[in-house]
Amino acid sequence: MNSWQVTIEELGRPLVRTTFVVLDLETSGGAPHLGAHITEIGAVKVCGGEVLGKFQTFINPGTPIPSFITALTGITDEMVSSSPRIADVFPILLEFIGSERETVFVAHNAPFDLSFLKAAATQLSHIWPKYEVIDTVKLARRVIERSEIENYKLGTLSQFFNTKALPNHRALDDVKTTVEVLHRLIERLSGYEVFTMAQLKKFMR
Repeated sequence: MNSWQVTIEELGRPLVRTTFVVLDLETSGGAPHLGAHITEIGAVKVCGGEVLGKFQTFINPGTPIPSFITALTGITDEMVSSSPRIADVFPILLEFIGSERETVFVAHNAPFDLSFLKAAATQLSHIWPKYEVIDTVKLARRVIERSEIENYKLGTLSQFFNTKALPNHRALDDVKTTVEVLHRLIERLSGYEVFTMAQLKKFMR
């Protein structure tokens, strides 16, 4: 091999062969340290544009859902009253997402979702895997010029890309929208000659 040639391992996993788990949470408030809890989880596993699996469940937060959250999401206390607690769901969710070696975690405004998931992991004495993370907000800011778009909210990106799925503050519907946005953002990455996870990490830095 010539010295200038690089191996596939050095280039990293091609994005088209990377397994992404796109996740969204609905919660009873803005932050776990303020007493908010998860009320709904939606996730879709995709690879190469193909849907490999879907995950959706309500979560009984154990506390009343504030009226302004119900007005925003449509999720009521009655809807979650017979749903499982996070302790029952969390191991199943981790199994669905998969190991940190095989899965890349994706979310729109990922720090929000991760804060709740990591808080739940700590509460339940689980170790949250060290997933590679793609935040579609940050990625959109890198590949869509500010002059092209009003803001980087999911609804605005949905309109910008004319997605089939529309966000509505329900976990699985928002995930389906984020999956479409992710794929369109990956298409744009080719214009920056970003084709692998290693190149994407360098690009995001």
